[in-house]
Amino acid sequence: MATEKNQGEPVHHSSVTTAVVSSVGALQFPIVGIGASAGGLEAFEEFFRNTPADIGMAFVLVPHLAPNHASLLTEILQRSTTMSVSEAQDQMLVRPNTVYIIPPNRDMAILNGRLQLSVPDEPHAQRLPIDHFLRSLAEDQGENAIGIILSGTGSDGTLGLRAIVGAGGVTLVQEPTSAKYDGMPSSAIQAGYASHVLPVEKMAEVIIASARKHGFYQEVPQPPAIVSGMARILMHIRSVTGQDFSLYKKSTIGRRIERRMSQHNIEDSEVYLRYLKENPAETHTLFKELLINVTSYFRDAEAFALLEKEILPQLFQDKPDGYVFRVWVAGCATGEEAYSIAILLRELMDERHQEFKVQIYSTDLDDDAIAIARAGVYPSNIVQDVTAERLRRFFVKEDAGFRIKKEVREMVVFAVHNVIKEPPFTRLDLLTCRNLMIYLEPELQNRLIPVFHYALKPKGVLFLSPSESIGNHTELFSPINRKWKFYQATHSSSSSRTMMTNPLTWTKGGAGKVPEEIMKKNKEPNLGELTRRLLIQYFAPASVITDLKGDTIYVHGETGKYLRPAPGQASLNVIEMAREGLEIELRAAIHTAISQNLPTLNREVQVKTNGDFTTVSLSVRPLPGIDGDQNLLLVSFEDVVIPYSKPKRKSTAKPDEPGRIEMLERELAYSKENLQAIIEEQQASNEELKSTNEELQSTNEELQSVNEELETSKEEMQSVNEELITVNAELQAKIEQLAGMQNDMKNLLDNTNIGTVFLDEHMVIRRFTREAINLYRLVPSDVGRPLADIKTNIEGEDLLAKAQSVLETLVPFEMEVHTHSGEWYLMRIQPYRTLDNVIEGVVLTFTDITKRIEAEAAVQLARELAESIVDTIRDPLLVLDGGLQVVSANRAFYKYFQVTVADTVGRKIYDLGNSQWNIPALRELLEIILPRDLAVEGYEVEHNFPNIGHHKIMVNARRIVGRSRQPSLILLSTNEASTE
Repeated sequence: MATEKNQGEPVHHSSVTTAVVSSVGALQFPIVGIGASAGGLEAFEEFFRNTPADIGMAFVLVPHLAPNHASLLTEILQRSTTMSVSEAQDQMLVRPNTVYIIPPNRDMAILNGRLQLSVPDEPHAQRLPIDHFLRSLAEDQGENAIGIILSGTGSDGTLGLRAIVGAGGVTLVQEPTSAKYDGMPSSAIQAGYASHVLPVEKMAEVIIASARKHGFYQEVPQPPAIVSGMARILMHIRSVTGQDFSLYKKSTIGRRIERRMSQHNIEDSEVYLRYLKENPAETHTLFKELLINVTSYFRDAEAFALLEKEILPQLFQDKPDGYVFRVWVAGCATGEEAYSIAILLRELMDERHQEFKVQIYSTDLDDDAIAIARAGVYPSNIVQDVTAERLRRFFVKEDAGFRIKKEVREMVVFAVHNVIKEPPFTRLDLLTCRNLMIYLEPELQNRLIPVFHYALKPKGVLFLSPSESIGNHTELFSPINRKWKFYQATHSSSSSRTMMTNPLTWTKGGAGKVPEEIMKKNKEPNLGELTRRLLIQYFAPASVITDLKGDTIYVHGETGKYLRPAPGQASLNVIEMAREGLEIELRAAIHTAISQNLPTLNREVQVKTNGDFTTVSLSVRPLPGIDGDQNLLLVSFEDVVIPYSKPKRKSTAKPDEPGRIEMLERELAYSKENLQAIIEEQQASNEELKSTNEELQSTNEELQSVNEELETSKEEMQSVNEELITVNAELQAKIEQLAGMQNDMKNLLDNTNIGTVFLDEHMVIRRFTREAINLYRLVPSDVGRPLADIKTNIEGEDLLAKAQSVLETLVPFEMEVHTHSGEWYLMRIQPYRTLDNVIEGVVLTFTDITKRIEAEAAVQLARELAESIVDTIRDPLLVLDGGLQVVSANRAFYKYFQVTVADTVGRKIYDLGNSQWNIPALRELLEIILPRDLAVEGYEVEHNFPNIGHHKIMVNARRIVGRSRQPSLILLSTNEASTE
């Protein structure tokens, strides 16, 4: 029962969508870690399409990316959400409503709300980036961590979710049937680390509900009804399982009960209690949930380095070979920590050339976790915790992962044990209890420390987690390392007083007795134990305990009369050590016990001892192993006492009896010789079989080595395949985007009705639009041909020379051209620039301006016609614009007033000549009368004109109002006034 660091409780905010996990300034919000591999792009897009942009959470995405390929994931996901999507950078502060994506070829962790990037140390195929980040998220956020696993192959992410579950966080896994690749979701589900299994589109609702209801708000005193309901639930668990959680921390127990309630959509604890009573399976599921089985190999690497380099060498000092080195791992969960210590002990013994009898007792309350530990098979993810050298030396690679080797497995004994209620293992050199006591109330912690002191030898070492301590029991232990919580047991007078005044937790009725009564009880002899020892000593037969091969494990009593060392290579096999006359019957009895699981009891055999045969009663009984995973045999020997009988009167032997006896003796001798020959032949066969077996083992090791290499290659190929799938998905999304853009561009070019020809730097056609065929005789197969090979419909222009000039000078060119059929086009030639501002050719555009040219010609014709009409009028005529500037005048005007065109057109009427028209009467006409009246006729003006002298003229004026946005014109005609 272990987990990661214990974090503080969050702070409640009143916002509906904002919950508490990470703190940035005054704002606190959840951080959600999401892992995916093959098929993850579609899952990411679906997730963010169904996630509100103002959810108030930060999302950190850890997909499997190709290390040497730039990721397009940021650009692709930005189209699925309005939240900011960015690639993570080292020391980047995580902010709410933002999505962060791991860069290629980087490992990512989080510390104090900041992303930490690093270059991976592991080989490419062995990287587990999702596990790496989720475990750091669990350490950084504790019970507030949220982890999600989406589509992907392999098992990356399973250990990360395990850490989050152990820290009390929330874990979500995509429903395997909805995942494109179900390897990662199935691995997490089968391991039991998925709080919720559901489709991607429903995950946002769950994490919002979890943020509102569980773990993200400041813990407030619970109402008495809730406390009472929790107490009744714990009582129900105790009545069903026999385990009492009443002294576990209520906050931890409460959160785990609430998680189970939320999975069944139950709000009331009383309703959930009824559900537990009606569904016994749910009671056992809740019991397993409360046990918090989370651990890993060599967790807290610095602590294990200190254990390897300083603590264990100190414990090994002055210990003789064959010393029994005893270790207890309390709360071992699935056994990783016990095996870690066994590996360190094995390495240290090999390094120091010492051989101890190591006994590691590894216990936990969870029988399922103990079963996993006994099997010793762990997923491939352990490669990030165990070095390659240790994997090679202490593990065997299998399809399911890695199996611990026999030499390490035999060092550890696993058992279901309640450290609170049951007696401890004693005479220990090392006791580890890491991340168990943080879940217990202070009262229970205070009771366990004296138990641990009692279990340790003087100067034995207690190893706790960084979150635990010995409390006020400083008289029992002296600190070795305060940071990593190594303590040495001290046995002094003060520690003895402490032990006497603190009754041990497993003693019945001890809590209510005074120390004197306890001391008195301790002085009373244990008659039952004394009787048992005497009976075993005087009445139990000489016996040996063997394994199924007959190899001796333990010897009781004097067995020399029945067993002796076999000649040749030393062996402890009980069959080979059997004395003459015992071997055949012993072999048969062992075979019966192994094959049929039946005992052989009190079989009398003749055994040759000291040159004479004696009758011995042989018994062989099958026994269960110590830790239940192998069978043992109990072989017992007992002399048979022949009852004394009075000698009978000698009888006269029949004549044929001596011959009969002699014949039987010969037959017996012959049978013995045959039997001895058979035995020797059998032993020779056994030797041959042993030799063959050794060869087969050597071959098997070679095949295993080849298989490991193939497995490594397979893992590398699988990793590359996952990355290729991710890259392919990104490129497919990019292709779809480009296809859409290409369709848009085609429709744009087709509907602008502008002929366009794209040329490269060698004037070779790259692309053209359909309107371009009106100027060049182009067909689709002309793409890739030089434009010079294509005949043009444009008259008299060398366009290629102008295009080459634009390519060289980068100065755009524009002119009007016309075709043989009389159509006019506005031709523009401009450089072809890429997005990187690189010139890769020119673009020719042709805009049809035929109608504009025709309109201009028509206007010119109309102007010339109007001017011809005006010139035929005999009276002087001026045409003025709105600003009273002369637009035109007829010949009569020039002749009458003796002025030229240059002095007239374009000048203001008042400035003509030497301002001869600057006449007040004319000003009044043009500026006052005419704007009011559209036409004025017979307006008399008398003036002394410089060239023609004094004249009196009649002025006729008409204002011609133009259409909208066209200027008004003024027609001004004059004639000589009649004189009377």
